[in-house]
Amino acid sequence: MPATEPADNDEVTTPPRRAAGLAVLGRLGIVFAVLTLAVAGVWITSRVSTPTASPTTTEIPALQVQAADVQPGSSAPVGATVEGDPVASTQQPAQQPQQQQPGGNLLQKWAAKVADVTGIPARALVAYGNAELALRDTQPKCRISWATLAGIGRIESNHGQYGGAVLLDNGMPSKPIIGVPLDGSAGVRAIPDTDGGRFDGDPTVDRAVGPMQFIPSTWVKWGGGYNPQQIDAAALAAAKYLCAGGRDMGSAQGWWAGVMSYNNSVEYGQKVFGLADSYAKAAQVVKVS
Repeated sequence: MPATEPADNDEVTTPPRRAAGLAVLGRLGIVFAVLTLAVAGVWITSRVSTPTASPTTTEIPALQVQAADVQPGSSAPVGATVEGDPVASTQQPAQQPQQQQPGGNLLQKWAAKVADVTGIPARALVAYGNAELALRDTQPKCRISWATLAGIGRIESNHGQYGGAVLLDNGMPSKPIIGVPLDGSAGVRAIPDTDGGRFDGDPTVDRAVGPMQFIPSTWVKWGGGYNPQQIDAAALAAAKYLCAGGRDMGSAQGWWAGVMSYNNSVEYGQKVFGLADSYAKAAQVVKVS
C-alpha cells in the first residue's frame, strides 16, 4: 500500500518520466505473460505425453480368480492348439499397429471363436496365440501355450482391461496400465528407478507397466525396446521370459518353474494354472478351417 493516497477530489497527475517507465513495465509484463503461457504450454504437452501412474494392477485383477487345488510341480495345465500363422514378424516394432486382415487370417478366426467360449477379448487372444506361434518357430522345445499367457494376462491386467481400459485394435489399452510405486512399502518390493520414468512415468522408483506387468528393467531385456503397453509386444516378451534357459513349459516341472519365476507365489501359480487349464479345455472344441 502507498504511504499516502489522494483525496477523492484531488487531481492526480503523473510525471512524463514516470509515465514512460510505467509503459515500459507494462510492455515487459505482457512479454512475460506470453512467455509464461508458452512455457506452461510446453509443460502441459510434456505432461500429457508422459505415462501417469494408475492404481495397482498386480493384485486387484486376481482377487476374483479361484486358485486351483494343485500342488506345485505335480502337473501342467491341459494344452490346446493355436490355429493359424504368426500375424507379424517378431522383428516388427510393436509400437506400429499391425495390418489386420479381417476374415483372412486363421489366427484371427481362431481368436474370434475362442473369445466366444472363454470370454477373453479376441484382440488379446491374437497376441497370446501369436506369441505361442512365434516361440514355436524360434524355441520349439519350450512348448509355451497361449493359455498360460492368457492366464497371466488375466491376473495381471484382465487382458489389458484393468481400471476401465479398453483394448484397441492396434493392441494398445485405451489408457496406460501402470502399477503402484515399488517403494518398499508394506507388501511391495523396493526397486529404484531404472528408466527415468520413460515407461512408467515415475522418475523416482519403478512401477510395473502394461498388460503383462513388466518392470522397466525387465522390459529392457525382454521387450526389445518396444512399448510394454502394446499387448502383442508384451505377450511375446512374456513368452520369451517364461522360456528362458531352455525351459520346457509343457512339462509339470518346467511350467511351475516358469510361472514362479514370473511371480514367486504358490497361490499365484495355482491361479494361473486354473485359468490356463480352463481356457485350454474350453478352446478344445474350437475348429477353424
